[in-house]
Amino acid sequence: MAAIGLRCCIQNLSRHKRIWPNISLLSSSNKINTWQNSRLLCTASPVIDAQDQKKEVETRLTDYGRYLLDIIPKYLQGINLALGDELELLVYPEALIPTMIFLRNHTNAQFESLVDITAIDVPKREYRFELIYNLLSLRYNSRVRVKTYTDELTPIESITPIFPGANWFEREVWDMYGVYFANHPDLRRILTDYGFDGHPQRKDFPLSGYTELRYDDELKRIVSEPVEFAQEFRKFDLETPWEQFPAYREENRASLEAGEEIKEENQKK
Repeated sequence: MAAIGLRCCIQNLSRHKRIWPNISLLSSSNKINTWQNSRLLCTASPVIDAQDQKKEVETRLTDYGRYLLDIIPKYLQGINLALGDELELLVYPEALIPTMIFLRNHTNAQFESLVDITAIDVPKREYRFELIYNLLSLRYNSRVRVKTYTDELTPIESITPIFPGANWFEREVWDMYGVYFANHPDLRRILTDYGFDGHPQRKDFPLSGYTELRYDDELKRIVSEPVEFAQEFRKFDLETPWEQFPAYREENRASLEAGEEIKEENQKK
């Protein structure tokens, strides 16, 4: 029965070989030789050094940054290579729009996808807000980061006419940081409530905020009120850093004193 079953399997494989010519009947020795040959092919493949690849990427990005400096020198303040493989373009605020148009339309750029817009708040700087635009070129499979700056009062030009996807990104930056975008089609808050006071991502914004929401049983709705802390949270005693509620402090001290007395009596015995 085993011989009949083996013969049927061989006939089935021979029949399938007519359909898929790549199927071959290999003996055990042929299988070992084929495995050894494939192993030799794998080991013979060239090994790429990570350091050499990193240097190649840095050189390519540096050359491209210098190329941009040569083409649009009046728009760029400089270039920066962050972390070795991230190209950053430092742009004047008034040159943001022509720089974005160039990066989107130029043949050697084609950064047609806007990935994200964010900001950084550094209050000690004269221009405390640093705006960051992340662009992607699907044609060349490369990314670039455009940086510019502004303050609380100076508006920055909106890039929504160039990248329509910047609409909500700029609304988010306006909501979180308070950076005003001129000529934006619909500059409203997008993450916080309409009556929210302040901009949460600013460094001078208090962690507790200015208002709090609670449900009022009498009014049967949610009301917004100024933040109020109970007096229990305002008293701090350095002697008891783990317990800041005075209502339970005396009981804890009494239990600790009683435990120490019992320990001393046990030591005397």
